[in-house]
Amino acid sequence: MGIALVTGASSGLGREYVRQLSADPAVQEIWAIARRQDRLEQLGKLSARPVRAIPLDLTQRASILRLRELLAQEKPEIAVLVCAAGAGKMGATSSLSPEENDAMIELNCKAAVAVTTLCLPYLRRGSRVLELCSTAAFQPMPGLNVYAATKAFLQSYTKTLHYECLPKGIHVTAVCPYWVKDTEFIPLAQEGNPGQFRHFPLASRSASVVRLSLAASRLNLWVVTPGIVCTLHRFGAKFIPHCMMVPLMGLIRRL
Repeated sequence: MGIALVTGASSGLGREYVRQLSADPAVQEIWAIARRQDRLEQLGKLSARPVRAIPLDLTQRASILRLRELLAQEKPEIAVLVCAAGAGKMGATSSLSPEENDAMIELNCKAAVAVTTLCLPYLRRGSRVLELCSTAAFQPMPGLNVYAATKAFLQSYTKTLHYECLPKGIHVTAVCPYWVKDTEFIPLAQEGNPGQFRHFPLASRSASVVRLSLAASRLNLWVVTPGIVCTLHRFGAKFIPHCMMVPLMGLIRRL
């Protein structure tokens, strides 16, 4: 038995991972990381395992160093690592500020890699790593250009890590869901720039995304698309050239 370490744990998919992982017999304690301490402290009410609230802003160097120190002090065995912290902004590339773009790159790319790197020495045979990517990772995405690019980076990183960890018996999975309607992502991503996507048909729910992705991680799938729309998108993006797929997606998002 070991711990589950979940980033982005205060809401959305991260919160649901805490809930479902609390029923995992391999997990004896959950380390929940996010910026909002008050929300982290509420996680104990939905978890069947003890939850340690660790308030950190992973875009800040000081928080990464604090996590490194904590791991070095306690030397936990990490049974499950979930990098669910992420940020997104909708809008044409020219409409987003440098600060908004930097925030997505810092959290979706740099923070995910930093946390994973810090945790690697504490993984053991049978440990599982889930990196929260997106169906946007499969192609350039009008209205989500920088966000999609960060998720493409994270998916590529995760696939190589999966290969490197095979001899060690460590499972690594890139989780690539479609829109998830019962999280904060859609309203927050639309703030200040509404109407980029007019509809979110057949959007998933966090419980099913987490359940399917945890099952895929046990099977050691290197990529999981936990839903019908993202699965169709994944295979469509393999066969339809980007020069056709990009304008098609630009049209679909305005229908």
